[in-house]
Amino acid sequence: MIGGVVLHGTGGVWHVRGEDGTVRQASLRGAVKHAADVKLAVGDAVVLRPDRRGQVWAIAEILPRRSQLVRRSPGGAWGERVIVANVDQVVVVFAIAKPEPHRRMLDRFLVIAEANALAARVVINKIDLASEAAIEARFGDYRRIGYPLHCTSTTIPAGLDALHDALRGRTSVLTGPSGAGKSSLLNAMYPGLGLRVGEISESVEKGRHTTVGAFMHPLPDGGYVVDTPGLREVGLWRIPAEALAGCFPEIRERANACRFTDCRHLTEPGCAVREAVQAGTISAERHESYVKVMGELGNRE
Repeated sequence: MIGGVVLHGTGGVWHVRGEDGTVRQASLRGAVKHAADVKLAVGDAVVLRPDRRGQVWAIAEILPRRSQLVRRSPGGAWGERVIVANVDQVVVVFAIAKPEPHRRMLDRFLVIAEANALAARVVINKIDLASEAAIEARFGDYRRIGYPLHCTSTTIPAGLDALHDALRGRTSVLTGPSGAGKSSLLNAMYPGLGLRVGEISESVEKGRHTTVGAFMHPLPDGGYVVDTPGLREVGLWRIPAEALAGCFPEIRERANACRFTDCRHLTEPGCAVREAVQAGTISAERHESYVKVMGELGNRE
């Protein structure tokens, strides 16, 4: 038996990277499938067992997860679907232009990361298309909140070494809107990886019709990056409305100063959060994102 990590799966066939670096195709044993408390997902650490001839491999055990990222089940129903297991960080990539970035989409995914207790990084790509002052004005809030902010370009180039160091040895969920330059960034940092431009989105599109919607790529100097469905596919799952404030770090820090312990930071008097928004210490745009998500959670209930 050997240990391995699930890279992707299609039609019940799972591609597992063993401890020796070899990728093997394996099926999930029926006994494991029915006995397991969790459904097998990309990123799971597993134990492989060969048949007597050592030619056909089966997944004999799913090892405990240290973390996971979940999303809403397909079709709009509320239910858990694990995107990837054993994640170290979420890296959200947006372009400063072409396509135009939408901060509310970024905030939405950061909420998902926070709700799953995962560290998050923000990458603003194509910085050659805007001035440093313009980039800081639009995204400097995230650095001040505490999220690592990487400003990158494959054209100049810029910021690639720092991002490379942040990925080394970690399992990183890489996500963001189509056209933000995720594949181009990876190719610039890892020339041997050879991803086609747009391949991230293409692999995800294919994955929507198969067993899983994620694809894990081993990195040459250690660690993995995981393609995931686009932000529009991410739903808010298992986030009670009263817990949403905890998913916005700047709101979380000030919530204890509110007059009421059950303050929802919407219209209540004595709200320290809204006072901070009025004072400019909390971004009005971020608070608007919070209000919009709160409305969605309220409608769900």
